[in-house]
Amino acid sequence: MSKPILLVDDEPAMLDRLQRILARLGYPDTDLRLAASVAEGKAWACGSDDFDMALVDLGLPDGSGIELVGWLRERDAALPILVISAWSTEEMILGALRAGASGYVLKERDDLEISLSLRNVACGGAPIDPFIARRILALVNTGSAMQGRDAQGEPLQEALTRRETEILDSVALGMSNREIAEKLSISRPTVETHVQNIYRKLAVNSRTQALHAARQHGLLQ
Repeated sequence: MSKPILLVDDEPAMLDRLQRILARLGYPDTDLRLAASVAEGKAWACGSDDFDMALVDLGLPDGSGIELVGWLRERDAALPILVISAWSTEEMILGALRAGASGYVLKERDDLEISLSLRNVACGGAPIDPFIARRILALVNTGSAMQGRDAQGEPLQEALTRRETEILDSVALGMSNREIAEKLSISRPTVETHVQNIYRKLAVNSRTQALHAARQHGLLQ
């Protein structure tokens, strides 16, 4: 008897698409366990002795798929976990890989590309979407450049404002732009504008890099 496959995505159309792709790979619908949230994914896992693999989206209604990836990895260190998501930000990519994802492919890829990624991860591989691979290489290069600047002790070109400092402190607490907007009683677009100004002043292009640079400049503990 074959092991079931866990599919976690809150978009019915995407679940249907994955079912069709898996059917062409020889996986019948009876072997599939469909979930639309973190909670449903955990419920299926708790009711199953083992999975053949797990396909997980990141933007779920009751939390991040990254949490589910980490939870599944803790339960089964050998489980193939493929993230199939529309998210392509640094935080989501690195967060998923650090949590234990075996591979990462974007939803925009065609059925053949996703099928190849499924075959790859099922055989123990680590398929990475070409766009994601380029982002990772860019991060490595950016990180090296940042280390060079840190070693030189390059000062800030422009000081952060009080509001920008408040937002940076909230970012350090892991708050989203929506949560920061609610906390400070300002609009989300305003928060996004402040975040972009912080990026410009710190010469970075992501939250992770902003926090790193801020600590190097003594703006955060």
